Amino acid sequence: MTDLLHRRHALALLGGLGACVIAPGAAVAKLGDRVHLAAAWEHQGSFHIGVLSTQDGAGQALQVHAALEVPTRAHGLYVLPDGSVLTTARRPGDWLVRWRPGAGGEPQWLWQDGERSFNGHVLASADGQRLYTTETDAETGASSIVVRDARTLAKAAEWPTHGIDAHELVWDNRAGNGHDTNPTLVVANGGVPTAPETGRVKRNLDAMDSSLVRLDTRTGRLLGQWRLPDPRLSLRHLAWSPDGTTLGIALQAEHDDPAAKDAAPVLALFDGTALRVVAAPEHITQSIHGYGGSMAATPAGWAVSCPRAHGIATFSLQGEWQGLVPLPEVCPLAVHGGALWAGGLAASLQDAQAAASVMHPHGQTLQGARLDNHWVAA
Repeated sequence: MTDLLHRRHALALLGGLGACVIAPGAAVAKLGDRVHLAAAWEHQGSFHIGVLSTQDGAGQALQVHAALEVPTRAHGLYVLPDGSVLTTARRPGDWLVRWRPGAGGEPQWLWQDGERSFNGHVLASADGQRLYTTETDAETGASSIVVRDARTLAKAAEWPTHGIDAHELVWDNRAGNGHDTNPTLVVANGGVPTAPETGRVKRNLDAMDSSLVRLDTRTGRLLGQWRLPDPRLSLRHLAWSPDGTTLGIALQAEHDDPAAKDAAPVLALFDGTALRVVAAPEHITQSIHGYGGSMAATPAGWAVSCPRAHGIATFSLQGEWQGLVPLPEVCPLAVHGGALWAGGLAASLQDAQAAASVMHPHGQTLQGARLDNHWVAA
């Protein structure tokens, strides 16, 4: 309880002092032909979320447009219809924040009480009135989807994900399953056992149980569950194909044998009825070391960021290997105007899947910063 009060006291200070709006009065929006990306990053030991901006197609520097200091590493982000940025702490996380850049007022924070942890991802309903978070029970390790009121952040409902280590969640975009008519969610259960006292330390990997589940968001009823043949492949990040027929899943290998990990795929595809893995060339997989980071899809195909290989693994929408796009320490991926934006250590790429992508060097306000796993076009 003392630690919890200490964190909340620190949070109050961050709420009052940590917000830095570099472009006064600016909100999350397009200004002419500028591009805005909601992102998370670390800089000199402190953690931030914010909005980054640059000129579309001009190769100009990517700069911090607005920023908020947060207590620990953030992970997934979501932008609501009113321009608010939602994000939650990296798993096992104990905070969630809703912040409207440039609008004035204090950020709205929610702290876990120690009995639960956030698992890094949050999603909203189409009207922005309800939030959905993946969370884990500290005592049992079981994961749940928690439905919250977007205005108050209060819990309204809770459903099991029928697994452990639930991670990213997306609406089911297949025809007849849109969240406006027949609301269903697809959730990736990462399946990696952990314990509250050891945080992110992985335990008993022989008991891994990763799965993809579909849930009815009117009742929480389980509509389907799918697993890969290899139990040491953790399903983590999700993206739909542009036509909404196929779901891409970024994988993270948890094999004990380094050779098996180096041979592991980083992409799986789900057609609504079955999961299948997609292979990359052997010399490529050895450099990736079984770690797929962020996940995206454009009309040009699938993209999985591979920071350990310093590149983006790209595939056609049918799953054929296309190549590794080099970018040092790349991790966040986002789609803007049908083109892939990828964030690296000192520069970011616009239209990263194109033969002639545009490089945006990181400007002075981003010098020395390390972008975290995700960003989203705003």
